[in-house]
Formats: sequence, C-alpha cells, structure tokens
Amino acid sequence: MLLVLATSPGFQLSDAFFAFVLAAILLLFGRLIRQNLRILRQLYIPSSIMAGFLALLLGPQVLGQLMGADSPLAEGVFSANIRQVWQQSPGVFINVVFATLFLGEILPAPRDIWRKASPQVAFGQTLAWGQYVVGLLLGLLVLTPVFGLSPIAGTLIEIGFEGGHGTAAGMAETLTELGFPEGGDLALGLATIGIVSGIVSGILLANWGRRKGLIRSARLEPDTGSEVYGVTPEHPDMVAARERLTSDLLVDPISINLGFVGLAVAVGWLILEALKVLERVTWGGENGLTVLGYIPLFPMALVGGIVVQLLLRRLRLEALVMRSLMERIGGVALDITIITALASISLTALGENLVPFALLALLGITWNVLAFMYLAPRMLPDFWFERGIGDVGQSMGVTATGILLLRMVDPQNRSGGFESFAYKQLFFEPIVGGGLFTAAAPVLVVQLGAVGTLLLTGALLLFWLAFGLLVTGRRRRRSLPEA
Repeated sequence: MLLVLATSPGFQLSDAFFAFVLAAILLLFGRLIRQNLRILRQLYIPSSIMAGFLALLLGPQVLGQLMGADSPLAEGVFSANIRQVWQQSPGVFINVVFATLFLGEILPAPRDIWRKASPQVAFGQTLAWGQYVVGLLLGLLVLTPVFGLSPIAGTLIEIGFEGGHGTAAGMAETLTELGFPEGGDLALGLATIGIVSGIVSGILLANWGRRKGLIRSARLEPDTGSEVYGVTPEHPDMVAARERLTSDLLVDPISINLGFVGLAVAVGWLILEALKVLERVTWGGENGLTVLGYIPLFPMALVGGIVVQLLLRRLRLEALVMRSLMERIGGVALDITIITALASISLTALGENLVPFALLALLGITWNVLAFMYLAPRMLPDFWFERGIGDVGQSMGVTATGILLLRMVDPQNRSGGFESFAYKQLFFEPIVGGGLFTAAAPVLVVQLGAVGTLLLTGALLLFWLAFGLLVTGRRRRRSLPEA
C-alpha cells in the first residue's frame, strides 16, 4: 500500500486518510514498545512519543539515508504526500486541543480566571522575555562579532522555542526581507531541537521531582468519583436535560460534540480575521507593520470555545455538550499532534550553522531549566512543580509539549494545573509564543537596534520578575504553614 501511495500523482484525500491510519498503527506499535521496555515506563514516556519517533526513524531522514539513494526505500516507507499531511497536522490539530479546553466546563468569573492564571502568566512571561534577553546578549557578544550573523539572531530562541515550527515557518519571509535569510532555517532548527529537548529535559525534571518528593499532587488521595483532569460526575438534571434535547435528533452524541468543536474553531478564526482586518485599516496598511497576521489560530480557538460555551449557556443548551467526550476528542487530537510533530522534525536543519545553532539552543535550554528550578518555586503559589513544568514544556517546544509534561506529572489533574495552564493562554499567546511581540521583535531589532531591543525586553523581564516574586510569590508565602 505504501509503495503504491509513493507513486501516485498529486495529492488525494486518500493520502490524508491513510496518513492518520498509519499514525494510529504507529501508536499501537509505540504502545507495544513502551510496554516491553522498562526504561520507557520508568521515564513515563507516552506511547505517542514512541510512535512519533518510529515515524521519524522509518522516514527518509533515517531509513532513507541508511538504504541509499538507489534503494526503493530511499524516501523511507511513507509517501511524500503522507509526510506532507503529517507536516501540516500539528498546526491543525492543536486548534482542536484548545477548542475543547472549555467546552462543557462551568466557566468561572473573569476575576477567578485571573486569580488562577496570574501566577502562570507571570512565570510564562518571565520565561519568554528571558529568552529574548539571553538571546540578544549572545548575539551582541558572540554571534554577530564572531560569526557575522545578523543581530536579529538574538530573537530566534523565542521564535523557535516559544513560537514553534508554525511561527518559525511564518517568520521566514519576514526574516528574509529584513536581510537575514538564514534566520528561517535557524528558527526551524531551534523549533526542532526545542521539541526534543523540551520532552527530554521535562522527563528528566519529572523524575528528579519524583525522587525529591516535589510533586505534591502525587501525595493526594485519588478522587475515584472524578475522571482525568477533574471532570466530576454529571448532575442528574444535566443528564435528563441532554436526553430531552437529543431524543429526536437521530445523531450520535460525538457528532454533535464535534460540531461544537468545529464551531469553536470557526468563531476563533473569525475573531482572528477581524483582528487582521483591523490591522490592515490602521497601522498595517501599505508599507505598514504586520504583526497580527502572525498570531496562531489556536489561542483564538480557545476564545472561540469560551464564546460557544457562554452562548450555549445563554440559550440553555449547555447539556448538549458532554465534557467527557470533549476530553476524549481533545486527547485524540493531542496524540495526533505529538506523533506528527515528531515525525516531521527536520534533522537536516540541525547541521546548518551548527556552532551558532548549538550556542542558541544550549543557552535557551539552560535559561528555561534554571528558571524552572529557581524561579518557579518562588513565583507559583501552589503545586509549583506541576504548574511550572507545563510552562517549561511550552517554552522549549510547543504548547502540546507543555500539556504532555503536565499530564506526565499529574495525570489526574489533582493540582488544578491544567486549568491554570489553559487560562494562561488568554494572557500569553496574543503577546509572545507566536503572538504580537514575536512577530514584531525582528523588526524592532532593525528599527531600535539590538541594544535598544535588549533594553526593552530587559525592562519587561524585570517587570514580570517583580510581579511574580512580589505579588504571586507572596501568595505562596502566605499559604505556607508556619514552622
């Protein structure tokens, strides 16, 4: 079947179908490998990661290189169209993950959202602005004077680590226009190593935390009456209302819930497009500055899910949404995101500009790990390890990596860190991690210079450090029992 697909002309819908069939089969093999290798179970490596690495090993970058250019397996065992589907899948399915976060949930008041999210916002923003500061310092002291790279190179840690592959690819044209054409390749390479290092360092930190007894949620009694991530049993009135609303619809419940997921994504897309139109008619007109165009869809999909949930509640139709099904839909989308992201890692990009790339990657990883170990305990009031490791995963790879590490250390969400992590995106993604400042940073380096941009990002880093240590950190000190 694979060889037939490899020779088929053009892209067909069957390619997408078989791409996800193969991803599902790889997940089964990943599960089998994980169950038979004790070290993988000890490291809490999920089956989806094993499936992604299997796809990478069987592709053209590993198996194809080993077999040689004249071999029938020179392109691996997967067709080019299959690989193209996988390459585009992470940026698509992460929207589904975020669209499901609040569908079926009882949304708290805005004040409660900020109370839960503000420590995560402070720590996440500190990680992001710190990446700019250490990157720009490295550029000013080493990359530009020694290797002759553009000062824009100092922004690549945040673009590649926080922004991920989608942001790195989207910024490539802008970087070329700014006279830094190799910046796109470096950013993609950093995004690639960011995913791998985020998972590996996250696993190492998770096991370190278990040995040190830092994962407080593991010591809590399991709540047998709730499902994963704090989904409590539904009230009988909600079940009765759902049966009344769906009695004559003649449609499967999962189809209805998928429809609401699609509606949430559509609402998020409309919001994003409206922001882009606003930009074009204001500061982003002809020869203007384009920044909103680089905001990814998934934070807007999260907003769309909130809007849909509020609308359903207003219309008294919230019973149509089953939170347990939303959990399953989001879980499947997350597995696909992880598998296809790992399968699409570009090993070739790692070999280009090797020394500058290695310095950027090493400094970025060091900053994130040290910030987690020394700042997270002082900035996050409760369950600092569980909540902080999610931010570290996001800051070194993609949002899915953060969710993965959070699930790894707290699979039943006893800490409540998943909700805090999700709420944080409302105050985080529109600015950094692929948001406004991420898109504007290279332009600011050109307009303000590397020193000016360093001063700006340094001031923002100090602000969030002060806010985290003096405001949210004070909550932690008040909550600690007296000796």
